[in-house]
Amino acid sequence: MPDFAASIERLLTQIHHWDERRWRASAPAAPVTRSQQVRDLVQHLADLGAEAEKRPARPVPHIHDLVLRDQLRVLADDLLAAAPSADLLDRATTAVDEVRRKI
Repeated sequence: MPDFAASIERLLTQIHHWDERRWRASAPAAPVTRSQQVRDLVQHLADLGAEAEKRPARPVPHIHDLVLRDQLRVLADDLLAAAPSADLLDRATTAVDEVRRKI
């Protein structure tokens, strides 16, 4: 079974040093910016967290690209704290790994 916490750590390590220019660059394997790829992941993790907590999903505000790392960390921690099902955790891990490959 994939390890969600390890996947998040790998992604955070990959992006921890990015500056604004790097965030705005096009993702090599996607037709959008790196920022958009990670923003979409942030929203997806928030939606999965809502599903795990059996509450309605809400949009995550985009504050600034340099805050995306923190948003990822908080949402990942929240998702793990919600004691998600194995299936939900697998979906989250797959989404994180997919973004890592694309950016």
